[in-house]
Amino acid sequence: MIQGLTELFPISSVGHNVIIPRLLHWHLNQTGPAFLPFVVVLHLGTAVALLIFFWRDWIDVVRGIFGRGDDVEANRHLFDLLLVGTIPAIFLGFFLESFFKSLFGSLALASVMLIVNGVALYFGGRSRRSGQKTLKDIGWREAIVVGLAESAALIPGISRDGASMIAGLAYGLKTSEAARYAFLLAFPVILGAGVLEVPKLTAGSIAPGMLPLAILGGVIAAVVAYFSVAFLTRYFRQRQGDALRPFAYYCWLVGLVGVLGAALHF
Repeated sequence: MIQGLTELFPISSVGHNVIIPRLLHWHLNQTGPAFLPFVVVLHLGTAVALLIFFWRDWIDVVRGIFGRGDDVEANRHLFDLLLVGTIPAIFLGFFLESFFKSLFGSLALASVMLIVNGVALYFGGRSRRSGQKTLKDIGWREAIVVGLAESAALIPGISRDGASMIAGLAYGLKTSEAARYAFLLAFPVILGAGVLEVPKLTAGSIAPGMLPLAILGGVIAAVVAYFSVAFLTRYFRQRQGDALRPFAYYCWLVGLVGVLGAALHF
C-alpha cells in the first residue's frame, strides 16, 4: 500500500521504503540481497497500474511506430522521447547498482534527501507557472535531461516522478504534460529494473517463499497505484503553478521525523 501511494505521488517510494520500516521497527534487512528485488517487484506492480491506466497512449505509440493511427508523427515523437529518456536511468542503474543498493540502509540519508526532494518540489513547481508547451514541443535533448533527473530517484528520498516533472516544467511544459511524461517514462524504467532484479528472488541465496510474498505485495501496490494515478492525473490537469507545493510540505514533515528518528536512534 505504501508503494502504491508513494511511487506516483512525488514523495519518493524508495525513501518511504527505507524510512517507514525503520521508524516502525520492522525487522527487515534493507541491505540484504532480497530487499532490492522485493522492492522492484512492488515497483512492477505500480508499472502494471500505469500500463493499464495509459493503455490507449501505449497502443497509439505502438501503432505510430508502424506508421498507423491518427497522428503518426506525434506518436513516433513520443516514442523517441520515451526511448531517449529511459537511457540514463537504465545505464546508471546497471553500472552503479551496488553503490545505490548500499544507500538503502541509511535512515538519515533517506530522510535528508526527502527534505531535499521537498525543496526541489517547492521551488521547481513555482518556477514555471506559465508553461504551455506540450510533448510535441520538446526534443531529444530535453528528454535526456528529464531522464537524468529521473535517475536521481535511485537515491532513496528523491522522487522519480517529482524529479521528472520538475525537469519538464523547467522546459516550459504544462503541469499536466510534465506529469503525463513522467508517468509514461516510469513504465519502461521500472520494467528494465524488473528484468535485472526479479530473477534474484528465485536464487539460492534468497530465503524460500520471498517470491510469493513479493507478488502479493506487487498486486496490492498495483491496485493502490491505479487509484493514485487516476487522482493525480485529474489533479495535475486542474492545477498549474503551485501543484507540487503540498507534496513539498509533506516531504519536509516526513523527512524531519526521519532525521529526528535517526538522531535519537528511535
